[in-house]
Amino acid sequence: MGREKKDKPASLRGDLAMLTKVNLNTFVVITTVFGYLLASRYFHGAWMHDGWLLFHTVLGTACTAFGSAAFNQLMEIEEDARMERTADRPLPARRMMPVNAFGIGWGLSAFGIIHLALKVNAASAYLAAAALGVYVFLYTPLKRRSSTNTLLGGIPGAIPPMIGWAAIAHLEGGSWMDGRSWYLFALLFLWQMPHFVAISWMVREQYEEAGYVMWSNGDVSGKKTGWIAIGFTVLLILLSPLGLVLGYAGMTWVIGGSLAALVMLWLAWKFMAGGVKPAATKLFFYTLLYLPLALVLLAIGWVKM
Repeated sequence: MGREKKDKPASLRGDLAMLTKVNLNTFVVITTVFGYLLASRYFHGAWMHDGWLLFHTVLGTACTAFGSAAFNQLMEIEEDARMERTADRPLPARRMMPVNAFGIGWGLSAFGIIHLALKVNAASAYLAAAALGVYVFLYTPLKRRSSTNTLLGGIPGAIPPMIGWAAIAHLEGGSWMDGRSWYLFALLFLWQMPHFVAISWMVREQYEEAGYVMWSNGDVSGKKTGWIAIGFTVLLILLSPLGLVLGYAGMTWVIGGSLAALVMLWLAWKFMAGGVKPAATKLFFYTLLYLPLALVLLAIGWVKM
């Protein structure tokens, strides 16, 4: 069973941060800004086209992500209570009423999507709504039924840069379906797989006890999970030269992105071969380092119109 107490008393501010997964959704904000900046670079030759448009794009996307996190926790109260890493969240710890969490989730989600529609454009609102729908109605319930939930869970995590791209692209007669937008989606999607499997293996026993069906379930040796991490990392390596072939990015990204992903491949291999927690931990923390490094390298190498 999970913990019932914390070393420090909880605060309303802290509970709201946990309910909306502020720390996790920081990546949503960063990647949304990244998509926006690359679109500005491509269409206008400058990193910043319209500061207020960026503000509205980030605000709407972040609120939608915060709301979806609240809905996710509403649907997993019992499961969260069984896991040490989540037992102290406000709903399983009974510091917050579900009806209040529902109101917060609904309010934030509705505001975010409507704000995007009114202040940015319809495409960005549709993308945000799609991310919320997949996360809440497909990924969350599938966690109890199939290990393919991880693949679905990667979709909403890869959509934010597309929202940032759509904010600029539609001003210029472009589309969120541009190949460059999907390239950003692929980068975020593939990055999430080694990131997710590393942490899921480290807490696999908690996931099993909670009733979640994950790729790491029963994988005591770590070989199955390690091979999955290796497979997706190889695809991540191949993504860098593909950017050059498609004319999206130059050699800075090809060389830098490939080398950064090769380090991840080495760590994934060590995890697969050793099957020990320190190796999984190193892989997990490197994925956190890889993302900002990859974003900077891709931005430097991004090709203008």
